[in-house]
Amino acid sequence: MADELVSGLLKETDLRVVLVTASELARRARELHRSATASASLMAQGLTAGALLAALQKSDSRVNLQLECDGPLRGLFVDGDTSGVLRGYVKNPLVSHVGAEGQYHWRPALGNKGFLSVLRDLGGGEYYRSSVELESFDLAKDLERYFTISDQLPSRVYLTVLPEKSDGTSEPLGLVAGLLIQPLPDGDREAFQALGDRLARDFEPTVRAQAAQGATALLKTLVPQADLEVMSRYPVSFTCSCSKDRVKRALMSMGREELEDILAKEGQAEADCHFCTTHYVVSGEEIRELLAEMTQAMS
Repeated sequence: MADELVSGLLKETDLRVVLVTASELARRARELHRSATASASLMAQGLTAGALLAALQKSDSRVNLQLECDGPLRGLFVDGDTSGVLRGYVKNPLVSHVGAEGQYHWRPALGNKGFLSVLRDLGGGEYYRSSVELESFDLAKDLERYFTISDQLPSRVYLTVLPEKSDGTSEPLGLVAGLLIQPLPDGDREAFQALGDRLARDFEPTVRAQAAQGATALLKTLVPQADLEVMSRYPVSFTCSCSKDRVKRALMSMGREELEDILAKEGQAEADCHFCTTHYVVSGEEIRELLAEMTQAMS
């Protein structure tokens, strides 16, 4: 099943629904960061939540989701845009321990204090950041609280990471999916509540049974109302925008004195991308070329 995001509108009740399937996306992130089970699952949830948030943005804009906590995970960061391109990382990819199912399931990884923050690109060089303290230590529930406090908008968020067995082996990130429901300004709040309560029961078992049919079919199974209109759909993927040229530009922004100091002491510069773990080496010759460019630009 290819990863995909589908957004729709229930026209009679003015409810917005957004569904994303993100199994391959989550596995790619795990592979890049060599993540242990808890870190991989929380990163899967974070990337799925980031895709849902990005779907609410205006075209050609970005959104950042950040979680900070005092547990061993320490936090995660997700960057996404309106075309389905996502990337992210956890601060500690080696966390494997979780608690029993229930309200304390993620507390061994997340700890006892933290916050959830969202940075939105408003266009025209303007950005808006808002944060809430972690209360449930469950990303879906704390994201619902974020929408209520920051946007004064009731929302229901469902995030699921389900294992699957194949050829006798278990894949912890077998099925990864997320769903967001929100009423528009004139939306029917009673219908929103009823749909949200039903999906709280049905979302996970329906994903398990129907995910192989694709995101659009899954959404129509989850929300079988005749007035559901699919507004948009597009693939989602883990794609990083880092490059050696960006590393070089970052080095130039440090200034001549610091660049000369790196050349004298280290002979070269090295950098690692937080998102995709690519390791870059800028040789001494390349640093001398950058210094020459800086000299030429000043003359």
